[in-house]
Amino acid sequence: MTSRHVLVLAAALAATFVVPAAAQDTIKIGSSLGLTGYGSITDGHWREGLELAIEAVNAKGGVLGKTLQLVHEDNKSIPQQAVVVYRKMMSEDKVVAFDSGCISAGNFAAASFVTRAKLPMMLCSILPQQAEEQKWAFSFLPPPKFEVDSRYEYLKSKTDIRKVGILGDPSPYGSLMRKFAIDDAKEFGIEVVANESYQQEDADFSVQMGRINAAGAGAVIMIGQGNAVITVAKNIKSLGLDKMLLLGSVNERDLLVEAGQVLGERYLFPSPIIQVAIDDLGLITDPKARAAAEAFITPLKAKHGGKVDTSMSSRAWDSLLMLTQAMQAAKTTEGTAVRDAVEKIGPYVGAGASYDFSPTQHVGITRNPYVIAYVKDGKLAIKHDGR
Repeated sequence: MTSRHVLVLAAALAATFVVPAAAQDTIKIGSSLGLTGYGSITDGHWREGLELAIEAVNAKGGVLGKTLQLVHEDNKSIPQQAVVVYRKMMSEDKVVAFDSGCISAGNFAAASFVTRAKLPMMLCSILPQQAEEQKWAFSFLPPPKFEVDSRYEYLKSKTDIRKVGILGDPSPYGSLMRKFAIDDAKEFGIEVVANESYQQEDADFSVQMGRINAAGAGAVIMIGQGNAVITVAKNIKSLGLDKMLLLGSVNERDLLVEAGQVLGERYLFPSPIIQVAIDDLGLITDPKARAAAEAFITPLKAKHGGKVDTSMSSRAWDSLLMLTQAMQAAKTTEGTAVRDAVEKIGPYVGAGASYDFSPTQHVGITRNPYVIAYVKDGKLAIKHDGR
């Protein structure tokens, strides 16, 4: 065999055992998102925030000398499908961590086997219910209590309304918020006189609104996101309930504006300050928070324009930046080390909120971030800042 033949054979054998450079130089982050179904708007914005953050991190050299890659799968807003896509990303894509959307039931369904694999989960949703699963999950969602209490505090301090009706969806997040709405009412001198439910696919809420009105409620505390709030606003108007207030949940900017155009200032809602301040960062008075918001809003507007919702996407941006900061601090992508590093980050001023994770605190937002907002001239405006 000639020397040339030996070299060719050696090269061929070496190629058989070489891992592609792209695989060696890439860190994959998985994300289970409800890109179709009832969570599509919310989780679509979560994806936008993740993509912007990954672009920003890669523009600065990536993490640990490697490029970040987002692997996202559509769970169709269905828990069973979430299990499928989580398993796929773990077995086929070999992701090292998750940064998933707001479908609580889907994240709950997958949490047990993600925990066994020791993969950190950064979540838009509330934490899983089991204590062992909570050790691996970090929630970037403001506690449901904050969203409820902001509305009650407004009613107590700015109105004479002391009787309310609840209208809520049956999701895990909705059920938890409903419990707070019932339990916390007395603290604010509020009486819950009606407790109604709805499904995401319902096309009319006149019956529920009629019962809430007949019970003597002066305001509706609506629990649930999505297009349903527009239908409720139209029902209130068509039923001639001219004095009733609708205090909705946190929602997408376009939906807030559309509902506000129906009811005007009688439609109020809790809003993170960045959602209101997208057109005027001067509304954010803390210099660190304003700088963090500007670092996010500048690339957001450059890529998507000025009408993109910032409530979800800003927290997605924060979650990804904190995950990569933890990897840098741990000097590895190994799950346990990264989880521990997230717990050690300490107070963090982000674009969407301020966070403070610890070994015993895996809900990062510990101070109420909401103002009460309304729609004025097609834009969001602050009605009351009770923070």
